[in-house]
Amino acid sequence: MLELSILGFLHETPLHGYELRKRVAALTGHIKPIAESTLYPAIKRMEKAGWLRRDPQPGAVAAPRHVLSLTEEGRAELMRRLADPEPLDVSNENRWFTLLAFLRHLADPAAQAAVLRRRLAFLEEPSSFFYADDRPVSAEEVDDPFRQGVLVIARATTRAELGWLRTTLADLDAAG
Repeated sequence: MLELSILGFLHETPLHGYELRKRVAALTGHIKPIAESTLYPAIKRMEKAGWLRRDPQPGAVAAPRHVLSLTEEGRAELMRRLADPEPLDVSNENRWFTLLAFLRHLADPAAQAAVLRRRLAFLEEPSSFFYADDRPVSAEEVDDPFRQGVLVIARATTRAELGWLRTTLADLDAAG
């Protein structure tokens, strides 16, 4: 999620590390706060891989600041990750939202639709947070009001996402 967020935000515009951290935190901070001890090692790894470039810029007071931007290799890596996400990027809700936040950068509507179809297929598989005899259990079958709440909320969220996916896929198919 962190690398995809960095690639996605820097695809939009070059940023100082502090500004990049604020944007990543706004996208994923409620899930996993982004500390400097996490962000800056990731930036260094990505620089070493040739995906990012760091350019010094005069600081407001004295010390120079560094602006991060994507290299062509970084753009290619972002497009690869968007076009062919890992299975967990499609099935894990938090990772999915990060992928979805940058999917617009994948310019081909057919490629965007292919990613959305993978999510649709995942959501259409029967599943539950709770099972009985290896069978998914519905909210109506649960006596515990708190587990019932988990299932009711998950069902409503899934229905909303399925509706959005189907509408968006129809729009992308019409555009392609």
